[in-house]
This record gives sequence, structure tokens and C-alpha cells, in this order.
Amino acid sequence: MAEEKDIIGREEPLNEDASTPETAGDAAGEAPAAGPQGKAGKFDRLTQDEGGVRKLTGMYKNWFLDYASYVILERAVPHVEDGLKPVQRRILHAMKVVDDGRYNKVANIVGQTMQYHPHGDASIKDALVQLGQKDLLIDCQGNWGNILTGDEAAAGRYIEARLSKFANEVVFNKKTTEWMLTYDGRKEEPVTLPIKFPLLLAQGSDGIAVGLASKILPHNFVELINACIAHLQGREFQLYPDFPTGGMADVSRYNDGLRGGAVKVRAKISKIDKRTLAITEIPYTTTTESIKDSIIKANDKGKIKIKKVDDNTADRVEIVIQVSPDESSDKTIDALYAFTDCEVSIAPNACLIWEDKPHFLGVSEILRRSAEHTKWLLGRELEIRLGELNEAWHAASLERIFIENKLYQLIEGSKSREEAYAAVDKGLEPFKKLLRREVTLSDVQRLTELKFIRISRYDSDKADNEIRQIEEDIKSTQYDLNHLTEYAVAYYERIRDKYGKGRERRTELREFDNIEATKVAVTNAKLYVDRAEGFFGIGKSMKDAELVCDCSDIDDVIVFTKDGRYVITKVSDKAFFEKGIYYIGVFKRNDERTIYNVLYRDGKNGPIMMKRCAIKAITRDKEYDITKGTPKSEILYMSVNPNGEAEVLKVYFKPRPRLKKVIVDLDFSTLAIKGR
Repeated sequence: MAEEKDIIGREEPLNEDASTPETAGDAAGEAPAAGPQGKAGKFDRLTQDEGGVRKLTGMYKNWFLDYASYVILERAVPHVEDGLKPVQRRILHAMKVVDDGRYNKVANIVGQTMQYHPHGDASIKDALVQLGQKDLLIDCQGNWGNILTGDEAAAGRYIEARLSKFANEVVFNKKTTEWMLTYDGRKEEPVTLPIKFPLLLAQGSDGIAVGLASKILPHNFVELINACIAHLQGREFQLYPDFPTGGMADVSRYNDGLRGGAVKVRAKISKIDKRTLAITEIPYTTTTESIKDSIIKANDKGKIKIKKVDDNTADRVEIVIQVSPDESSDKTIDALYAFTDCEVSIAPNACLIWEDKPHFLGVSEILRRSAEHTKWLLGRELEIRLGELNEAWHAASLERIFIENKLYQLIEGSKSREEAYAAVDKGLEPFKKLLRREVTLSDVQRLTELKFIRISRYDSDKADNEIRQIEEDIKSTQYDLNHLTEYAVAYYERIRDKYGKGRERRTELREFDNIEATKVAVTNAKLYVDRAEGFFGIGKSMKDAELVCDCSDIDDVIVFTKDGRYVITKVSDKAFFEKGIYYIGVFKRNDERTIYNVLYRDGKNGPIMMKRCAIKAITRDKEYDITKGTPKSEILYMSVNPNGEAEVLKVYFKPRPRLKKVIVDLDFSTLAIKGR
């Protein structure tokens, strides 16, 4: 053990040089040395130098960096182009592969996805349920859980799913998808899906990676499409979150979804009668169960006073709260926001993958990139469509020339396929100038493979109409390509009109007043003080001391000594300040009404001073002086007036020669109220 302690106790900087002795062999292609048991292991890189120090350079440089990169890029953070994490992308691709319009068992979908996702079935099922609960891409059947109550979904063998019509229309297109091999090289999967919609902002995303996290809040379906249209038309837009659980949100500090911002979300609380409250909408990230538990805990701690709380939630939220007879329902509402999950603060952090690296982008920039990407995808689809139409026109024109001019007769007498191909190609020579591209060998082969029945029943009028229709389609497609922005705007409008019904904003945007917890807290404790010994508190051990006043267990108290020093501190069961406490009371921060009237002697034999002041905001647990701070100063009189009253003091002087007034009135109202 002594040798082990010596090795651990020594400190030496880790060698950051890539050509250290333990890594040089790997770089040169040498095999690692065998371990103590004669087997090469993954920890053999941790070699021991002559000095006995184990270096972790290789592990930190390679293993941990590889692990962090994998978690960031392949698991936790969504991609900017389609707004999906890898597991979500693979689920949607697997569902598309097996899609036949009917529902599939979730267990079957999970098994299908495991061909693309190299992880366990539990993580796939959880991701699939979360996608289904967002009610956008997946059409669900069965018990898929409840985002309001937090109830979990049924087992995968009992519930079913299929792609929604919206997903089939905006998510998939094989012709514009970039493909890559799966982890085992047996199949192909999409690098990203060609989604023509700001899906990431519509669904939101949560992810915790290594060294960073991503939290993108959901936004309203219709508002996102309107913002895309506004961007394409060069107009300004503003985006704010919209939560599926409803509630009220203060987005004054949203900060475009970037780090450092915050969104306050509150439940909707209404009065049924003077003693009954009902919660009908809850904040995002909470459930009715968590809200009920937080209310019960706040009541047990004496923060609020209620008789009973019932959770009657089914398809809609309904939490009924019975307020105590001696408590105001208005004050109880404020207390619910202050002490329970009826108000939560959410910190967004818009982190996503772009060009194989994590980037922090605001929601406005994410939407702009999504709109531009959608425009590019629509243009790519039009280009592919235009190419297909040109090919169709070429094939139809070539077939008409071949049949109407009876070029098939040139095949007669040919002794080989090559001779037949050459004869047909030569026969087409006078007509090639009528075509829009060169005639290839594959074109000639297709002509020679036409069936006789098709040639004999050929209708030239029908063929002309078909070619004319193709030409009109080419003209229309080319027009859309030349006016791509207008085409993209029309696409968004069609999506909004088709799928936007029933997707109105659920969360009400409001600005909240800050609720000071000390103002709505129930006075559930009593403050005691032992002036001689210098102790004060609300604990049981203080109950034999002098009672000061009622308070709550979250209040601050202000404590003065005879020499004018004071401190403001949080109330506790028992605390010590200094022997000889002169005054103690509950302190209200930013209170301009409470005025301190003070008469004190400045120093041991100094003059007597008087002042009026308000103590509004100070640093907690820091010592201050109500006097000038002269040593051996002494408070002669002090009053604390919650309504700013000013009293008149009578000062009695000892009789002495030439003293005309033995009694003098000191009126504090003649002094101006200043800072402390």
C-alpha cells in the first residue's frame, strides 16, 4: 500500500505530445505490448514510466473525444436540415419502408428500426412514443400515454402506429434524399430526410450530450408557416413558443431561444367560488401529478393554506383546490405561483448539428435556414420533374417517328441485334434534328423491343395529345423554376390550409408581475430573541425566549446592536449575532414605507445626532452601520415605523446656571428622509 500511495500522490502534467512513448508505437503501426497475463488489452496504453507515474494522454486524446463526438453527433443533438436526432430519423425511415397505409404494431416498428439503429429496443420505443405524443408525424392507435398526467404508454405489442398524411407529404422523397450505409453495411439509410417544413421548431427537442445540451421549445404550426412565408417575401417575423399543455407564458426574456434566455410559464387558475380554485391548463415540462404533489408539499410546509386538492384530469386538465376558510383565494393563487409547480422557468438552449459540428443558432436563424432549405428542395424536385418530362417527351416523339415512318421494317433481314440497331439508327438520321437531345443506344434498343400489338394499335392523334400535354407540363414546370420563391410560398400556403385547422395557438402570451414569495407566504412561524445572549430564531429551542412577532420560514430579519451595527439575514431555527441585541424585526426588501427614526451619540463623548432613513436593499449577511461608524457610538433612541410616522421626543436637561429651557422637543418630521 505504501508504494501505491506514493504513485498516486505524485503529480506531473499530462503529456499532450502526440509522439509520447506510449503512443509512438501505435503511430508507427506496431502492436501494443501484452498485459501482465500475456494478453493485449485496451488499457495497455496506460503505460508506467520509470518514475512510476501513469499517463492518461492516449485515453483523453482519443477515447473520450471519440465518445463525446459520437454522443453529440449521433445521439443527443438534432440536425439543422431536418430537425431530427438519428433515432427519430431511423424510426421514420423504417416506418416508410413498411408503410402500406395500415397500422403496424409498435413492437414491429421497433424491430424494423433496429436494422438501422445500433442500440437497444427500449430507447427506440421511447423515442417513437415521444414522436407520437407530439401529434404531427405519426398517427397513433391505442394507449400512447398522456402528456398531461405523465401516464406511460402501453407496451409495444398493444399499440399501433402509421405515418400521418402530413408526414407522407412533407417528409419523404427518395429522389432528393442523400443515402449512406447503415452501421453494419447491409442497408442504406438517409443522411437527413428531405423535410420541407420547420419540424425542429414545431416539435421542439431536448438532449443532453457530453459537455453541452440542447433545449429547443415547440412553436405554433401556423405561426411557423407564416414566418416562413414572411422570410421568403423579405418581411420581418417574430417567433415565440407555443406549448401543447397550454398555460400562460412570459416571453419577454426569450432571447430568440439562445443561451441565457428564459421563459416563465404559468398554469391557468380560475375561481369556481370564494373557496374553490380550478387549474385548467398546466405549464410545459410539468404534469398534473407533479403539480398536485408540489401543492401538497407546500401545504405541509405551511407555505399555503388549503383544505383539499383533487386531480380530476382525463382528456382535459382539472385540478380542484379547496382553500382554507381563513385564507384569501387571491393570495392563495399568488402563493401557488410562488411555491408550487404552477409556475416554472424554462431556459432554452438552441444547439444543433450543422456541417458535422454543434452550433448555437437562434430560432429565427433556424427558421430562415429551414425556409431556404425547403425552397432548395422544391427547386430540386422541379428540376428532377423537368428532366423526367423531357425524357418522356423524347421517348414519345421517338416512338411516334419510329411507328409513323414504319422504321420497324428496317429490322427485317438483320442477322444480329447489332445490325438491327444500326439499321434503325440509320433510319432515324433524317429525324434527329427534330429531337431535343442525341439518340442513344438505349433509345434504339427500347424501340426495337416494342411489341407488335402496340405498333399495330398505335393512335397518332392520341400520341399527339400526349406529347402536347407533356409540353404544357414542361412549360409549367419551367415557369415554377423561374419563379421559385412564389412557388415555395404557394407550397407553404397549401400546407397551412390543408393541415393547419385545429392547430391554433394554445399558450397565451402575457407579461407577469414578479411575485415576491415573502409577501404571499403564510405566517407559519414565530420569531423569538434572547437579547442578552444574542440569539434569535424560530426553532423549538427558542420558545422560552422573548416573542418578537409572527413570520414565515422564508422571511429575512434585521438585527441591530446598541452601538448601531446591523445585519440582515435569513431567518433560521437558531442563530447568533452578538450579545446585547437592541432591535430585531422582519425585513421587507425594497420597502420604501418603513422609516427608521434614530437618535444616537457619535462616539464616546461626541455630539448627539438624529436621522430618518429607509433601508431598502442591501447585501444579505453583510454588516452595516446605522451611525457614522465612529467607535463607541451608542443608539439612544430608535423607532421603526411601517407607515413612515415621525414622533416628537421630549429631552430633559439637568438644571444648570443660565439654562433657560430644561425641556426641549425634538420633532423628527423636520428631518428629510434619506438613504441609510
